[in-house]
Amino acid sequence: MKVNELFNVKYGVNLELLTCETTTADDVDGVNFVARTSNNNGVVATVKKIEGVTPQAAGTLSCAGGGSVLETFVQVKPYYSGRDLYVLTPKNEMSLAEKLYYCMCIKANAYRYSYGRQANKTLSDIELPDIIPANKIMCRGDFFACKQTWYRCKKIKCK
Repeated sequence: MKVNELFNVKYGVNLELLTCETTTADDVDGVNFVARTSNNNGVVATVKKIEGVTPQAAGTLSCAGGGSVLETFVQVKPYYSGRDLYVLTPKNEMSLAEKLYYCMCIKANAYRYSYGRQANKTLSDIELPDIIPANKIMCRGDFFACKQTWYRCKKIKCK
């Protein structure tokens, strides 16, 4: 099964952090700014809302097309996206554990994009498992497990 069979794949809003006004993470009007980094769930700053620019929806996956190629995270809050960042919206209802599993599967393809190659044209066609292994995904606190390996959820509380 390909990424585009499970998710609607679209290019983000392509903002530059340099042109945004930053604020603190506890600002109720602040919006996470997600870039192509592998750190902090991709969140590099909190910025003030921009009139006329709708943030990406919470619950979507952010995926770096370049930079830290295929770094993929579940975004639990609305966010603005930087350049070469794709937004993956599940076509069907998915649990947090399922989304985290697919993040891991997408990221596992990063080795194909060495030497500066980007995933811009090929992201939609990356092959994913047809079936999530039954009873193999569990969430516990800040971690989720798949096939006996525990992964840190990076600031996502599993439910």
